[in-house]
Amino acid sequence: MPPISPPPLMGGACDIRAILFDAAGTLLLPREPVGATYARFARRYLASSAGQSPAAAPSAARLGEAFARVFESAPANAHPDAPPGRRAALERAWWQARLRETFRAADQELRFEESPHFGLCADALWLHYGSPRAWRLTAGAEQALAALRAQGLALAILSNFDQRLHGLLRGLNVRHYFDAVVLPAESGAAKPSPVSFAHCLAQLGIAPRQALLVGDHPVRDLQAARAAGLHALDIRQLPAAPAANGAHNARAGGFAALPAVVERMNRRAQSATPGAVFAARGRAVGLRA
Repeated sequence: MPPISPPPLMGGACDIRAILFDAAGTLLLPREPVGATYARFARRYLASSAGQSPAAAPSAARLGEAFARVFESAPANAHPDAPPGRRAALERAWWQARLRETFRAADQELRFEESPHFGLCADALWLHYGSPRAWRLTAGAEQALAALRAQGLALAILSNFDQRLHGLLRGLNVRHYFDAVVLPAESGAAKPSPVSFAHCLAQLGIAPRQALLVGDHPVRDLQAARAAGLHALDIRQLPAAPAANGAHNARAGGFAALPAVVERMNRRAQSATPGAVFAARGRAVGLRA
């Protein structure tokens, strides 16, 4: 899809002409907590492993905690020196290594990660998370994407996900909203590297000050975007929408509010200076170059 023609500048250096989205944790959420999925698959394959009981599988809570620790501290899943045809296999090997570390961190006595059935479990989990059935769009996301496109803004995905994301976006019927999908396999770098941001902006033909990154990670998304000269918005800081029971869900409400927030930012950009902090209905939203 060729990039759409962005609207003319409104006269201020901070005018936003493109929105870049993080994927997992921002645009996409797993349908089931990761720890619960890992535990469920482990029980299935432990049942096939001689001498091991499905009941011995680590709990969903322990696997979820281990997953968060392992993936937060993991090296980037980027392989710039590998031939393009080898990158998918290297991404999968990287992911399987993190999965092995997760099970080891969750239970050092079980040693399921050393079992011959672990490879089968890892293969099944890889396929599971490569299917759109394992994911859902964040509430309000598709509505917001359609509204942002109607505003004439260019849209892109800038994610550290592997190449399965292309199929996920098609399967969830949102790929057509995006002018570019930039992954480490294409850019040769992963966030927070400024190379990944520069590659995405080049795809759109947009200057850093004209782009807004919407994400949820304080370092890889927000801090890195600002360091690269973009504006940054924490999806969790968008105004919340009330749920049916009267409670508030900031993540669910945030996406539906995004087009209005961006429009408001652009209206105020004419008199603002880079580094200003805009308020979204009373809540602080960092918008800094």
